[in-house]
Amino acid sequence: MSAAAEAPRSAPLAGLRVLDLSRVLAGPWAGQILGDLGADVVKVERPGNGDDTRAWGPPFLKDAQGRDSAESAYYLCTNRNKRSAAIDLATPEGQALVRRLAERADVLIENFKLGGLAQYGLDYESLSVLNPRLVYCSITGFGQDGPYAPRAGYDLLVQGMGGLMSITGVAEGEPGAGPQRVGVAVTDVMTGLYATIAIQAALAERERSGRGQQLDLALLDVHVACLANQASSWLVGGVVPRRMGNAHPTVVPYQDFPTADGDMILAIGNDGQFARFCAVAGHPEWAGDARFATNPARIEHRTALIPLMRRATVERTTHEWISLLEAAAVPCGPINRIDEVFADPQVRARGLRVEVPRENETSVPLVASPLRLSATPVQYRRAPPKLGEHTAEVLADWLGDA
Repeated sequence: MSAAAEAPRSAPLAGLRVLDLSRVLAGPWAGQILGDLGADVVKVERPGNGDDTRAWGPPFLKDAQGRDSAESAYYLCTNRNKRSAAIDLATPEGQALVRRLAERADVLIENFKLGGLAQYGLDYESLSVLNPRLVYCSITGFGQDGPYAPRAGYDLLVQGMGGLMSITGVAEGEPGAGPQRVGVAVTDVMTGLYATIAIQAALAERERSGRGQQLDLALLDVHVACLANQASSWLVGGVVPRRMGNAHPTVVPYQDFPTADGDMILAIGNDGQFARFCAVAGHPEWAGDARFATNPARIEHRTALIPLMRRATVERTTHEWISLLEAAAVPCGPINRIDEVFADPQVRARGLRVEVPRENETSVPLVASPLRLSATPVQYRRAPPKLGEHTAEVLADWLGDA
């Protein structure tokens, strides 16, 4: 069969049933990715209030009359391609209903505190008896064991405990010095990504063994794992990384520089790129200077080099520098505001803003999935649901309840 005549292929996770009991960001992020890939994701929420993030505004989505709706921008960012079922876990009736749904689910995602679902008979031990094939993903701040296991975990708390804030912010001795959190809840997002990987690995293993398992994802574990080269510097060399502003500990020059009308980023990763920058800047002698000719030398003499470069970069505008340096194959770029990001021609060309329609309402603007699959692309089947919007529909589909 030719490529042109090839039959349409189903979404990668079509037919997979995901019961999402999680709230806020890390768990819902994983659920959204699975939904983007075709899974049927049912978001179980408290009647009346729902996911905490629904109220985390302003801004709130506007309705057709221009009034604030009950859905914040925060909630919208991580709940598309899901159906919402309003079920009260605190009642025996709600618990029984969730147990019936779990019997028919392939995956369950939850981020209750340690032991929080055991009181309802919805913990892994209880549900795995009913459904031995269930992949049960638990997301907590500190994991299922260890001295901190009972504690609640939050992204900001873990950014501090996990070391990220010790290496983020203005360098000591400079104005504004001190620890700084990253401007996005990166620990939550990365935990959602790791959870998605673990879920798919467990599903693949289930194909061989026929059995599910519990997945233990901890914000702190993920955070420490993602310290990457900074953690390795400590483990290998005994070097405690420190805050360096936008500078890089092992690559120079790799930071922001002032221009005639703002700032730009230079991300020079090798000696050839540095030599080409020097030529464009009108200072070819820097590339031949023994203090600057190699990256190890530039690291040793960064306090001499960076001021020289800063005096040169203020002589042209950001646009002029980017035009010249891109032509010379020197990695560089602007420092965009969020509105400028979505106006960027590359971002527009890649379609990173999508409008997902709602029946009889205005569409919902969302950030597109970055996953690009040539034969089975991500589909935006559902806008983030209203609270309890699909309760009856889900019970009918999954349980056959009229």
